[in-house]
Amino acid sequence: MAINVLLWVVQASLAALFLFAGGMKLVLPLEALAGPVALPGLFMRFIGLAEVAGALGLVLPSLLKIQPRLTPVAAAGLVIIMIGATVLTGVAGPVVMAAMPAVVGTLAGFVAYGRVWTSPIRSRVVSVGDAL
Repeated sequence: MAINVLLWVVQASLAALFLFAGGMKLVLPLEALAGPVALPGLFMRFIGLAEVAGALGLVLPSLLKIQPRLTPVAAAGLVIIMIGATVLTGVAGPVVMAAMPAVVGTLAGFVAYGRVWTSPIRSRVVSVGDAL
C-alpha cells in the first residue's frame, strides 16, 4: 500500500517535470535551446515530443486503467532519455551537474520496476453490459 502511494507521488512528480521540460523544448525558439553541446534543432524537438509523451504515459494509462502496462514502458523510455542527458551533461561541463538527470533517470527506473514487479495496476475489466 505505501509503495503504491510512493509510486504515484513519483509518477506525478516526474510527469510534471517532463511535461514542463518537454513542453519548453517544443515551444521555445531553437536559439533559446542552445546548450553547451550543439544538438540539431529537429532532434531537440523530437526529445521534447518524447518527454511530453512519456509524461502522459507515466500517468494516464494507470489512472484510467486502460493499458496500464504502458506506464512502465513510458518510464523505461524516459530512463533512456535521461541516460543520454546524463552523459551529455557530464561531457559538456562539471561532472557534478550530471547528478540531476541521473537522479531523475533513477526515479523513472524506480517507477518502471515498481509498476512491473512491486505494485502493478490491473486493467479495468469491461463487461459486455458496459458496452451497451
